[in-house]
Amino acid sequence: MTGEESRDQDQDRAPIQVVVVDKNPLLLSGLRQIFDADPRFSLVATATDGERFLAAVDRLRFDVGVIGWEMPYLGGQAVLSALRNRPNAPRIVVYTGRFDAALPRLVMALGGAGFCLKSDPPARLLDTVASVAAGNMVFPFVDLRRLMDNPLMSLTARERELLEALSSGRTNAQLAQVMGVSINTIKFHLRNLYDKLSVRNRAQAVALHLSDDGSAP
Repeated sequence: MTGEESRDQDQDRAPIQVVVVDKNPLLLSGLRQIFDADPRFSLVATATDGERFLAAVDRLRFDVGVIGWEMPYLGGQAVLSALRNRPNAPRIVVYTGRFDAALPRLVMALGGAGFCLKSDPPARLLDTVASVAAGNMVFPFVDLRRLMDNPLMSLTARERELLEALSSGRTNAQLAQVMGVSINTIKFHLRNLYDKLSVRNRAQAVALHLSDDGSAP
């Protein structure tokens, strides 16, 4: 196939439907211009926080979401956890300025499809989104041995939510109220949580969570 034929085929394909999220309005405007200028993509919506992005997932059909990691209301971890077991969820690329060697492992473990730093050239983000839309996973080197060794990676989204709530110092009664369940249900989830983390009490569970920086294996 010649290069010209390949370009013709790219033009014949439907554009990749993308939704972009960033808390910085100036950067969001720049991302809009970058995606609008590339015929491979159709930017269907933008959002400034994780809650608005999940609302877009509910009302729109699109291929790839480009989200930040540290976002208002719901961060990248919470968004990925919410979408993890959701059928027909868009593929997610995390686009962040946070340079942390462990973060790509967490994004992969939570079901993300790609990872890109804001310090990378814009063309790398565009190519990452295109590759993810084609069904690929695009990450920097990830040490999968460390991914499997981390007990926090075995937690369900509900158990992660409970662990984060424990770190706030809430009592069992307060946890039950916040999560909309009975105290007995909270106790049941706590037993499962302690078993998975191989700890004996909430203090040890919170200490493990905090030693992991709350986000990275």
